[in-house]
Amino acid sequence: MSAPAHSAAPPAPSMPTRRPVWAREALAVALFLALALIPFAAALGAESYLLSLCTRVVIFGIAALSLDLILGYGALVSFGHAAFLGMGAYAVGILSSHGIKDASLQLPAALAASALFALVTGALSLRAKGVYFIMITLAFGQMAFFLAVSLAAYGGDDGMTLSGRSRLFGFEWIKGDRAFYYVSLGFLVVCYALCRSLVASRFGRVIRGARENPVRMEAVGFPLFRYQLAIYVVAGAMCGLAGFLLANQAEFVSPAYMTWQRSGELIVMVVLGGLGSLHGAIIGAAAFLLLEEWLSGFTEHWKLIFGPFLVLVVLFARGGILGALDRVPGFRRWRGGHG
Repeated sequence: MSAPAHSAAPPAPSMPTRRPVWAREALAVALFLALALIPFAAALGAESYLLSLCTRVVIFGIAALSLDLILGYGALVSFGHAAFLGMGAYAVGILSSHGIKDASLQLPAALAASALFALVTGALSLRAKGVYFIMITLAFGQMAFFLAVSLAAYGGDDGMTLSGRSRLFGFEWIKGDRAFYYVSLGFLVVCYALCRSLVASRFGRVIRGARENPVRMEAVGFPLFRYQLAIYVVAGAMCGLAGFLLANQAEFVSPAYMTWQRSGELIVMVVLGGLGSLHGAIIGAAAFLLLEEWLSGFTEHWKLIFGPFLVLVVLFARGGILGALDRVPGFRRWRGGHG
């Protein structure tokens, strides 16, 4: 008998091709490209007004990104996050009032002040869980607010007006609105890249694991307190950067930057855009500020309209604006399939 013919070997399974970075971050690329083109569109109309509004969108996009790190990925609901915004702003205002107007000194001071405040308050707050953590962060935020109110030498409750924007090595690089907008946008891109790398790293996986099952994560040997404190400090410093930019954008510093209402607005931005999605934090900040600007044109009680709208988003658009867009066929695959 002749030997049986050998059947052809099955083809080896093909490895999935890794999409290029620009394809995996398609939504981020599109979002930042649109933001980069805004000054050119603004030149066709009320340039000063539009640049001012869009600069606030970019700055609060950084603040919302920082909150999304601890809220969306770490499930740490902070009602005192605006304190870091105020810390960064007051670092600029206080140094400027003493004649120190160079960003090479102001920016490190803003980051250090915010990070130090986050380290001290986080070391205490993170020992509590759930509603107790929320209340402790709220208490620390109000402490920072009343401290700013008590600083009579720096304007007290009325705040303080800056003599101008920060300089860099003696030169007024960001004096113009367009130049300042692009500097702010550059910081937003850097913060997004930092947050994306943190979330995708082993460090980020531990933070997300702590959100899902903290008992199991501790059982396998991860010191969750250290991880959560580290991400809390990073988020605080990043929000301090937003405060540095906000002080320069408005050329004004006020205790109002630190109120619990401002912290609530940051939470609304993150929820509106989509929890645990870095794109969503930026989109939520833009949606909130643009809706505020539009609705306030009809009535000063615009929050009476915005409130029911937010309730509808929470009830019928799970995952916020980004979650609603993900239900559009093909959109999630196009944007890269992740937050």
